[in-house]
Amino acid sequence: MLVIPAIDLKGGKCVRLVQGDPTKQTIYSDDPLTIAKTFEADGAKLIHIVDLDGAFEGKPVHAEIVKKIAKSLSIPIEIGGGIRTQEMIEEYLAAGISRVIVGTVLLSQKFDALWQLYRNHLIVGIDVKNSYVATHGWKEVSSVPAVEFIKTLHEKGAEEFIVTDISTDGMLSGPNIALMEKLLKEVPGIRLIASGGIASIEDLLRLKTLSCLGLKGAIVGKAIYDGRIILADALRIMS
Repeated sequence: MLVIPAIDLKGGKCVRLVQGDPTKQTIYSDDPLTIAKTFEADGAKLIHIVDLDGAFEGKPVHAEIVKKIAKSLSIPIEIGGGIRTQEMIEEYLAAGISRVIVGTVLLSQKFDALWQLYRNHLIVGIDVKNSYVATHGWKEVSSVPAVEFIKTLHEKGAEEFIVTDISTDGMLSGPNIALMEKLLKEVPGIRLIASGGIASIEDLLRLKTLSCLGLKGAIVGKAIYDGRIILADALRIMS
């Protein structure tokens, strides 16, 4: 199971929020590039980056920082946050970023066309609140149940999903194992990356029990920054 360290960008800094609330912010570094290089040195195989300002504004804000990080590393990154147009997808692909996370755009009619063009590079990012899909930087909650939405996208050919449980994100209260297991069992055949609430190696080991159902990896953020999880140790243990 992959352990994927996270970098959340806001105001050009590396931050963590609590349950996606921009008023509950902790700044961990003024230098996201150095953080990314540290993760690479620790042995990470993939880095998860979110442009928080982009998610809130509906268009990428930190594209230049993201592209600089991608160019400076020998490992891949994935990027999400405000990516809702063909032009922005192409800009990131041209920068050598092959994993582009799309979220809110999935609920729009133009998604089908984008999916046909870029399906080999698009990763579905679904944020879940009380079992429903949240959109627009988590500010809105749709009437679409997460399970049904994943089923629909899977039928269209989507295979890999990043699922974030908003209620646990940034809380260090443990991941929503029940949600992840439910999704994997009700939509067999998907590859799932779990996000939200991971606070310890024990949490990662609990998630790893779902690998047989299709759990591919887990995104870890605040626990790394707070020193609860030593990334190099987690990578060694989970491999």
